[in-house]
Amino acid sequence: MSEVKTRIQDLIDSNDVVLFMKGTKEMPQCGFSSRVAGVLNYMGVPFLDVNVLADSDVRQGIKDFSDWPTIPQLYVKGEFVGGCDIITEMTLSGELDQLLDNKGVSFDKVAADKIREANA
Repeated sequence: MSEVKTRIQDLIDSNDVVLFMKGTKEMPQCGFSSRVAGVLNYMGVPFLDVNVLADSDVRQGIKDFSDWPTIPQLYVKGEFVGGCDIITEMTLSGELDQLLDNKGVSFDKVAADKIREANA
């Protein structure tokens, strides 16, 4: 396994929720990353943000690692969940709540409901 793949695997293994994104959770650098980080922040999900713009090896490495062409990419308890469209869909359908519940990740259920109400 390459050094970058090992680094990515270590990040995913040592954190319950990891978002590989452009920018940081405080200052996203693209709309898609901003949307996913915003959902996680609003729902109170503790997560590690990995800024792919700060490391070109990780930026390409995560695409190869997941065999997924776009950023952001969300991992929950070691499992690749998806990118912006998938996370948006899962949030609105309640699937993200179920996934977080099933994986034992804490989040604000009231906030999750508010997101759905606002987008109904």
